[in-house]
Amino acid sequence: MTEMIDPVIPAPLEDVSGDRGRPVLQVTDLNVDFGVDKEWVPAAIGLNYDVHAGEVLALVGESGSGKSASSMALLGLLPPNSRASGSVKLNGQEILGITPAKLRRIRGNDVAVIFQEPMTAMNPVYTIGFQIVETLRLHNAISPEEARERALRLLEMVELPDPAKAFKSYPHQLSGGQRQRAMIAQSLSCDPKLLIADEPTTALDVTVQAEILGLMRSLRNKLDSAIVLITHDMGVVADLADKIAVMRNGRIVETGTAEEIFRNPRHEYTRQLLASVPRLGASHDRGEAEVDVTAALASATGVTLDVVDDDEMKRREEENEAALASAAEEAVHGDPVLELAGVAIDYPKQGRVPAFRAVEGADLVIYPGQVVGLVGESGSGKTTIGRAAVGLLPVAEGSLKVVGHEIAGASRRQLQSLRRNVGMVFQDPSSSLNPRLPIGESIGEPMYLAGVAKGEALQKKIEVLLDQVELPRAYRNRYPHELSGGQKQRVGIARALALQPKLMVADEPTSALDVSVQAKVLELFRDLQRELGFACLFVTHDLAVIDVLADRICVMRHGSIVEQGTRDEILRNPQEAYTQRLLAAVPLPDPVLQRERRELREQLLGSGS
Repeated sequence: MTEMIDPVIPAPLEDVSGDRGRPVLQVTDLNVDFGVDKEWVPAAIGLNYDVHAGEVLALVGESGSGKSASSMALLGLLPPNSRASGSVKLNGQEILGITPAKLRRIRGNDVAVIFQEPMTAMNPVYTIGFQIVETLRLHNAISPEEARERALRLLEMVELPDPAKAFKSYPHQLSGGQRQRAMIAQSLSCDPKLLIADEPTTALDVTVQAEILGLMRSLRNKLDSAIVLITHDMGVVADLADKIAVMRNGRIVETGTAEEIFRNPRHEYTRQLLASVPRLGASHDRGEAEVDVTAALASATGVTLDVVDDDEMKRREEENEAALASAAEEAVHGDPVLELAGVAIDYPKQGRVPAFRAVEGADLVIYPGQVVGLVGESGSGKTTIGRAAVGLLPVAEGSLKVVGHEIAGASRRQLQSLRRNVGMVFQDPSSSLNPRLPIGESIGEPMYLAGVAKGEALQKKIEVLLDQVELPRAYRNRYPHELSGGQKQRVGIARALALQPKLMVADEPTSALDVSVQAKVLELFRDLQRELGFACLFVTHDLAVIDVLADRICVMRHGSIVEQGTRDEILRNPQEAYTQRLLAAVPLPDPVLQRERRELREQLLGSGS
């Protein structure tokens, strides 16, 4: 059971922006309740904060803390079974409880929202340009031609590579980062005084995330808008926020400037939240010294950081050399569990989508007890290799062996036999579990179908697996919807372990989880891997996560493995320019260190590395 932590009464947020007069947004004693089973359940309790022009306030906390619910209450966007009380003033005018007609004039015109997932926030049957023009003409008395010109200027301002092409494109024709830029352009179309950004980078790759964060910093300076940033990503907070309000169970438990919160958190929950964040270069209980990845990258690429003096940089380089020298040499025992040699994988033609090659010339070896991280951006071919390793995609060229048996060209019966040696943990635990089966049946199903056990023997094995993933045995009769995200992912891991696989393929198993839940699941996964000794292919785009787990790392780009080596070789001394840019894009949960990392990335991009 989670330890209950009493909230402290936070001090009022200090105005770190100087004397800017009246706040753009002033929230006083805001309460939000939802009606559930004829009872009012609180989602936000007594919130107090304000935001000035040109200032970024980050509301941070885990899922269910009340961040989004309280922010949607500002705009009257809560569902019918809700109520809000207190005071919300926009430029001194009360907006909580005003008529829907007045609220509609404020939305978009004075206040805009950047949502987490642009594909669901934008209308798929209208072009990007049409949607921006519609917003402009709804709030301004301008001609279609004037609206079109302004829409193109907005798309140019958010740094889309070809504004005219983006204007004519539908949402599905743009990449994730381009869609997010288009949605930001639409949000800014009426020069809002307040911008609410709800997890604006969660669904993006690390390099695209860095671009969007850079764009938001630039726009904040150009437009002087007040920004409320809702997120659980502490690296994003360190990159953007001036002030922070930490939320837990509907309350603000701590407030302060970004540097105060990161350097000297007062509340126990804030300290737990920061301690849960995986940090690239940390020692992770391996008996190693912590490595300053920014300094290591700067040294490897010959970049000089202006924000760090020469003596400090020299000291960091000496510490990094000592840390790297103490790293244990890689140990390899036994025959390969997974072996790829010159592997190419094609996706067949589907409807109007032509066939295309997703992976080309992949060479990869994993030995017993070894964890190999497969990293890269979306579309690089990571998941494709993972799916091919479990026989879900055919191999077009080359050789792919699992436990010494060739998968390429194997029959259906041979694949079924091979799959008993392979377990898979999926990205989204909610969609990977059958909602109609109790979790005990989901865990036991692979063993029953494989004929490993049945009856009382099967029930005992299910209990052992529940013990291994640290879930109470009584949970065996619960359904997936009765569990939290972290608990569902533990069930997914238990099911993957059911047949005692020699190879585990984990496809982004923690990306859908809160940071503290992610830390617990990663710790569990690491402990199980050490105890049971299975080989693991861990697919992710989160380099800090892979630093916790991996022995070796393969970096993929555009369907090819561009660099591979030990964890320390890749993360501390990368040779490929793409790997260097990927590492430099990872935000650090520390405002001072993040400024250094940002400067390093800008110099790498500027030098064309």
